Amino acid sequence: MMVSAQPPASGRPLVIAHRGGALLAPENTAEAFRAAAAAGADMVETDLRLTVDAVLVCLHDADLKRLCGDPRAVAEIDLATIRRLLPSVMTLQDAIAASAPLGLLLDVKLTERAVVSRILPRILAELSEAGAAGRILLGLRDLDLIAMARAQAREVALLAFAADPDSAARARAAGANWFRLWQGTATAKRAAAVRAEGLKLAVMVGQPRSVALPDYPPFPVGRVDREGLDRLLALSPDAVLLDDPRLLVEARAGHADVTGLSPG
Repeated sequence: MMVSAQPPASGRPLVIAHRGGALLAPENTAEAFRAAAAAGADMVETDLRLTVDAVLVCLHDADLKRLCGDPRAVAEIDLATIRRLLPSVMTLQDAIAASAPLGLLLDVKLTERAVVSRILPRILAELSEAGAAGRILLGLRDLDLIAMARAQAREVALLAFAADPDSAARARAAGANWFRLWQGTATAKRAAAVRAEGLKLAVMVGQPRSVALPDYPPFPVGRVDREGLDRLLALSPDAVLLDDPRLLVEARAGHADVTGLSPG
């Protein structure tokens, strides 16, 4: 089953607006989603965390310090309190509605297997009830969680946010359809290895660490310049994640090989 992200004309990678388009509007908000759509993004990416009252909310950080100065963890606060502090915060249900008709990449920040085993059926049920499963890319950070998700949902495309850039074979065996490489690890050899496993390649631009690594591009996560984009496009990735989708909309013209997001 195709995950329709309304891909552009053949020969171009999908434009995925990281954190909804964090350079266009406040990150992970409906406003950012709208701005990303207007800028020509094919998909929006958002993060999922769990509140103390078991609500899935679209927040990247484990706590609220960066966004509003509150040092408490998301997992320690209920939805009503978070909404008082961050009125624009979205729940999963809000994100599904706000992203339509674009594709939606859900980055599940939860890694504890016991927790994910409880919430994964809820995620899948909400997608199904909204009729959105066909445009979803579900991102998980542990291969066992990918296997768990694959056992429960054949129709949802799964992206491996693998820490090891050379684990494409293991990701495919677990049931992934997509594999993420960071810009600094996205070599021609690794791109070929991803494709050899029948996986589609998504590249995340910028630094994977708060402290810059010397062999990585000199930009924070989600940021990139035109030179960096051109180098990535030479690898013919299937998708690129970045904070400002306008950069890739402009740069991708003439580059090759867009694909859909089918699970298999």
